[in-house]
Amino acid sequence: MKIAIVNGPNLNLLGTREPQIYGTETMEGVLETIKSTFPEVIFEYFQSNHEGAIIDFLQQSDFDALVINPAAYTHYSYAIADGLKNIQKKKIEVHISNIYQREPFRQKSVTAPYVDGVITGLGTKGYLLAVSAIVNEAY
Repeated sequence: MKIAIVNGPNLNLLGTREPQIYGTETMEGVLETIKSTFPEVIFEYFQSNHEGAIIDFLQQSDFDALVINPAAYTHYSYAIADGLKNIQKKKIEVHISNIYQREPFRQKSVTAPYVDGVITGLGTKGYLLAVSAIVNEAY
């Protein structure tokens, strides 16, 4: 099984960006934990600050399931939402912070209707939980 993990804008700064909201763990640390927990899975990681690059990745990559944190694009990228709508594979959206406790504009996800589940507010552990749900077919 191959799972793609895709992160949107500013998540390349995970570990140093607003640690009071996003914590201090880096994405490299998150990926190490996921890979060691699920050694039987092949992971492909992609992060971009550019909407089109994320859409290109979703269209051109070959994977069996997807974990995506669209970051700020969650709230307004109908283009990414359309891209997700066209993927007929397991998809889980992850948010490190609880978007429902944030500013009003962050409380809406235009991408959520096109994924199988959303994990929000559980920190970077949300990525591990998303992969676990996919691997264990928990939904």
